[in-house]
This record gives sequence, structure tokens and C-alpha cells, in this order.
Amino acid sequence: MNLIGIIIILTLLVELLLNGIADYLNLKVVRKELPDHFKGIYDKDRYTQSLQYMRVTTRFGQITSGLSMIAILIFWFGKGFPLLDQWVRSSGNGPVISGLIYCGILFLLISLLSLPFNVYSTFVIEQRFGFNRTTKSTFFFDLIKGLVLTVLIAGPLLSGIFGLFNYAGANAWWWCWIAVTIYSLVINYVAPTWIMPIFNKFKPLEHGELRQAIISYTKSIKFPLKNIFVMDGSRRSEKSNAFFTGFGKNKRIVLFDTLIENHTIEEIVAILAHEMGHYKKKHIMLTLIMGIAQTGLMFFLISIFISFQGLFDAFYIQEKSVYAGMIFFGMLYAPIDLFTGVFMNMLSRRNEYQADQFALETTKNPQAIIDALKKLSIKNMSNLVPHPFYVFLNNSHPPVLQRLNAIEKG
Repeated sequence: MNLIGIIIILTLLVELLLNGIADYLNLKVVRKELPDHFKGIYDKDRYTQSLQYMRVTTRFGQITSGLSMIAILIFWFGKGFPLLDQWVRSSGNGPVISGLIYCGILFLLISLLSLPFNVYSTFVIEQRFGFNRTTKSTFFFDLIKGLVLTVLIAGPLLSGIFGLFNYAGANAWWWCWIAVTIYSLVINYVAPTWIMPIFNKFKPLEHGELRQAIISYTKSIKFPLKNIFVMDGSRRSEKSNAFFTGFGKNKRIVLFDTLIENHTIEEIVAILAHEMGHYKKKHIMLTLIMGIAQTGLMFFLISIFISFQGLFDAFYIQEKSVYAGMIFFGMLYAPIDLFTGVFMNMLSRRNEYQADQFALETTKNPQAIIDALKKLSIKNMSNLVPHPFYVFLNNSHPPVLQRLNAIEKG
């Protein structure tokens, strides 16, 4: 075990420890007493159930993370990486095909290991707390469709990256950055019309009071919108949501059918006003630009480490390859990924406040925003009072009580 291997192991353990501390603190601050904002509207039995849901999902996450760490270490120190590399090389394929086979087998192993946890989460935990509506056939076909899409989408992308790093010389990282950026933009453009309908049904929102209210609002903020869709979210879960997706002529507002079932027209408009706030405040564009910049940094660092023998020695591989180097670099990149993840969450929480303020200013209906947030929190059994360190480390949204206080202050 060389220095790079020690750094990677320490990084993985520190991340696991930080998450463990955050979980512990989060469970310690659980308040059995209902916060004042929710008294009179939150059934005490359901609130007690939400606390239990938080405890169960937290402990399940800890078990999943711990077992995943053990599996990685067993595969690593059992010399699974070099054994798989030797088998792939023995087939006599070129670097691109060999890379696809190597990464494909690792992805399949990870999928198989995570499958029991996904099954338990869906059909035991989510079922126990009344969220699950996923049938066994839906779960199975989602799994198959996900695997097929991964092959169809990731396969060509990885082929291009492997080819460029093997044959494009010193400028390979630059070409990879450009190619991945363009590829990602194309996927995001076609996703609303080609990819998302593979998993869910999207029906245009029927003409009526709700559609008219949404269109009137979007006109009032000069947001050109033609597509409002209802998604069959209830096919898989009781949880509610709404989101804005796509760009150009493919941009659309999507409402979960569960959202329409549980909220008034004013509340739904308030929720959509929040989503429009992200668009109007350039949050989506800023996140996209930062993601592109981070991708460029990652490929630049890959170009440095991908030929560094010490990285391969850490995983007991003697012969260097682009495909193995990228996987190992991904593990070495974990400290930067953790830092950028925390930073992006901080930025996201700031953006949520700004989007709430935008909704407040444009709807001029603070009570609708407040009622919508309360109902969403109750419906989804959100943790009303998370620990600050847990929020800092994990949450892309501020705690709901802080959002409510900010809205009330105007």
C-alpha cells in the first residue's frame, strides 16, 4: 500500500465518519414536541410517525454506507481490480472495448450489490410508512430500462473519452471536456421528450381553472411557456413534487398528480412561482456553468494522474490503462468532490431563499407559499428541525422552519 492508497482510504473513512457524526447529531436533536408553525395542522400521530421514518431511513443509510465501504475494501485488497483487468486484457480487444467491458462489469457488480438495499427501501421502509406505490413489475421494468439507458447513453460517451485519451495526445482532456459538455447539453435537451417518458406518463394539464391560473401567472412574469404536464408520480410514491425541466422549445413545467390532489390552486401557483424563481434568478444557468467548469477541472486532473504509476500501484495493477486510471482517479478525487458538494449545497440553499422571495414578490400571496411548504413537509414527512451540521453537509434546501420565518419577514 503506497501513499496514494493510504490517502484514498483515509478520505473514504473521513467521509464515512463525517456522515456518521452528522447522522448522530441529527438524531440527537429530534424534538417530540411539534413546532409552533405546525400545531393545529399536523396530526400528532403522523408527526410521531415522521420522526420514526427519519430514524429508520437514517439507520438504514448508515448500514448501507458501512456495507458498501466493506465491499469496496474487500474487492480492493482481494485484488479484484487487477484480476478483472487481467481477464479483460486476455480477450485481446483494443483499449476502448476493453475499457467498456471493464467499466461495464464493475457497474454491474455495483448494481447487483445495491439491488437488495433498493428492494428493502422500496418494499419495506417506504411501504411501512405509506409512501410506496411501486409494484414489483414496475420496479423490475424500471431496473431493466435503467440498465438499457445506461448502456445506450454512457456507452458512446465512455467510448469517446477512452478513444480521446488513448489517441489524442496532450490535448485529450480539452477535447473530452468539449465533447462531454456538448453531449450533456444534448441529453438534457432531449430528456423531457425522449427519456423521461420511458419511465413516466406525461399528460398535458387539462384546460380549466388550474391551467388558466398557471398561464396567467407565467404571463405576468413574462415567462414564455407552452407546455404544462402532469406526471403520474403516484404510480411509484405518495410523495409530491413539481419541477421545471428542459430548455429551448423543450422546456416544460411538470406537476406530480399527487401535488394536484393535495394542494389548492393558489398553493400550486406558489410552488411553481418558486420554480420559476430559479429560472428568472439564473440559478439553473449558474449551476450549469459551474458543472461545466468542474467537469473541465476533473478532466485536466485526470490527464495528469492517468499516467501516474503510483495511482495504479495503489490498486495492485502493474500495467497502466485509461479505463482503470479513470476509476481510480474517481476515488482519489473524493476530497475535492466532498468539498464541491458542500459548496454546491450552500449555494443551493441560498438559491432556495431567493426563489421563495421571488415567489413572494410575484404572487403577493405569502399565505399560499406558507401553506404549500407546510403541506409538502407533512406529506413527505420531512425533518422539520434537522441539526445545522447535517444541513451543512447534506441538504440542498434550508430547513422548512427557516424558510417559513424568512417568508413571514418578507
